[in-house]
Amino acid sequence: MTTLWDRSRQVAVQQILDTALRLFAERGYEQTTIAQIAKEAGISQRSLFRYFGTKEDLVCGDQEALGELLRQTVQQQPAGVGPWEALRAGFETILTANHAPQRVLELSRLIFETPALHARYIEKRLRWQRELIPIVQARLTTPTLDPRAKAITAAVFTCVDTATELWAASDGQLDLADLYDQCLAAIRDGS
Repeated sequence: MTTLWDRSRQVAVQQILDTALRLFAERGYEQTTIAQIAKEAGISQRSLFRYFGTKEDLVCGDQEALGELLRQTVQQQPAGVGPWEALRAGFETILTANHAPQRVLELSRLIFETPALHARYIEKRLRWQRELIPIVQARLTTPTLDPRAKAITAAVFTCVDTATELWAASDGQLDLADLYDQCLAAIRDGS
């Protein structure tokens, strides 16, 4: 059950995020300060940091929670589901877990166009990969450490990131799932 406090928090987070994205679009990510965002949003910097731990978190969101949702979704796939399909299900779940598709598009563009954000994004994604490797390993038929687990995990992340970057560059005109399938086919089939 969602409480009044939860709903109030969601509204505040949305207003802060809307303000931040507007300022990033107007001034650029690097040129926009936390102080400017807080002032425009009508809150103190201290309050802003209660909602978002860092400036990067305004764009990248709560990566720890998303990483955990991804891990749980992959792990909870039925036993007969292979690693490729389980990872896809995980990414489908997290794609719009926190935001509507239009907001995901805005955030993706900002991440891929801003070197500092892209670096932070990659750093967090590498941590997600390490956490998923044992889960992928468990889905393979070999009981010992299998290099395929790491390769499959890295390949899926590369496909997701490539598809997302192309989708953002097309301003959402291309189908993200189709782009992912094309990337994955290029790896799996060599085409």
